[in-house]
Amino acid sequence: MDFQLKSMRLADAARTAAPALLVLVADGFEPGEDAVSGLIARAQAGGDFKTEAGALLSTYGAAGLATARVVLAGLGDGAAAKVRKAVLAGMAALKGQPTRSLTVCFAQPADDAAVRAATLAAGEAGYVYRTTKGRVRDNAKKDEPRLTEVVIGLPDARPVRAAFDRAVGVAAGVELAREWANRPPNYATPTLLGEAALALAKLPGIRCEALGPRDIAKLGMGAFQAVAQGSRQEARFIVLRYDGAAKSDAPVVLVGKGITFDTGGISLKPAPEMDEMKFDMSGAASVLGVFRALAHLQPALNVVGLIPACENMPDGGAVKPGDVVTSMSGQTIEILNTDAEGRLVLCDALTYAERFKPRAVIDIATLTGACVIALGGVRHGLFASDSALGDALMAAGDQALDPAWRMPLDDEYAESLKTNFADVANVGGRPAGAVTAAKFLQRFTSAFAWAHLDIAGTAWKGGAAKGATGRPVCLLTQYLLDQAGPAKATRRSASQAKKSDKGAPAKRKRG
Repeated sequence: MDFQLKSMRLADAARTAAPALLVLVADGFEPGEDAVSGLIARAQAGGDFKTEAGALLSTYGAAGLATARVVLAGLGDGAAAKVRKAVLAGMAALKGQPTRSLTVCFAQPADDAAVRAATLAAGEAGYVYRTTKGRVRDNAKKDEPRLTEVVIGLPDARPVRAAFDRAVGVAAGVELAREWANRPPNYATPTLLGEAALALAKLPGIRCEALGPRDIAKLGMGAFQAVAQGSRQEARFIVLRYDGAAKSDAPVVLVGKGITFDTGGISLKPAPEMDEMKFDMSGAASVLGVFRALAHLQPALNVVGLIPACENMPDGGAVKPGDVVTSMSGQTIEILNTDAEGRLVLCDALTYAERFKPRAVIDIATLTGACVIALGGVRHGLFASDSALGDALMAAGDQALDPAWRMPLDDEYAESLKTNFADVANVGGRPAGAVTAAKFLQRFTSAFAWAHLDIAGTAWKGGAAKGATGRPVCLLTQYLLDQAGPAKATRRSASQAKKSDKGAPAKRKRG
């Protein structure tokens, strides 16, 4: 998506011959003499349009407007959450229209938060998955036009340009995360996921290495290997680096669960909706998305991304319930349920993270159905061993409109993980399943401040809207920007970011 920011009053919008125009109108609107103001005033006077958040009025061929398709959308008090609601609703009303370009115009001045919300919502609504869709072969039909350009207009764009540029970078990250999470499992194998990460190393400030099975074995990642051994697809351990600060600055480490397809292994899942288990690498996809955003934004901090990527399959070599494996940390694990595999690949990645002497480690995983029951698809489950880290992530989620909810980590929850045959079992009972999963991971995090985001309910939507959401790229990027030092002297524009294809060379896979 190509985003542009322009200073645009309603009189300018009236003269703009855009394919489609979405006008955002907040409470207290005072009409001017232009055609758009006249349209709004007439619609309000007739009771056909109100400025409450999400209210819409669609028109075609209004007098005095160069644009034929116009949608008026109410913003209420203009808060960021209401701007997001209005843009999503307005673009839904335009869905299916033959347009490749859209102008989103604020009728009144808007602040940084409102512009960020409008930009990100436009990116979200404009995304369409196409990778595995065939082209229309009937010559009488044409491919559906794809929205490729969004112009954000407001009376004076200068004060909000930095916020807009930040939003463009985050939107690119969200789009990348959605794209890879949406891909079918045969188009998003561990090898292909590694190649996607290596491609990011062409961007400024990014380095990447994709380790293969021999390297994973040499590292002693026995828990990770146990999950991978049932698949014909080779595992990959992906290490991404963003270097935006001095080498002496401790990095933030992001660990993304990369189960590219999860059958449950020998503890086989039921057949209905098993296709949705392609989304089990949404944590990994979010790490890729964050690094895409970092390459655009160039914040002054260091970030490491770790992705243990493999399939969880049930062939004759697969790990069995009752097997005991040795993790990279040396702790032994009794695998009581092979469908609790995400914590097994994450625990070895968390141990690997120690070598970076990190300031904080955050793992992101579609980990438990229990978290879906607890929080649904609204908030991520957030667990944190460090109060300051937990508070910072909560604040970042609220600011980014990508909220989380703090969950407990009382030691009593770990009681159900005790076993007679190993240091720890990989599952407890049904009660508090999201918490006991987090308590399992906590055993491998004593060397650093740690937080865990369970995104099982928020990473994708089911039903008619089935698809990846790209969450929590917005939360994570906001957190990282909050932790960054003073911004670099120059900030690249969206067009410059698209043209940038030089950077540290990618290291090829080994093993």
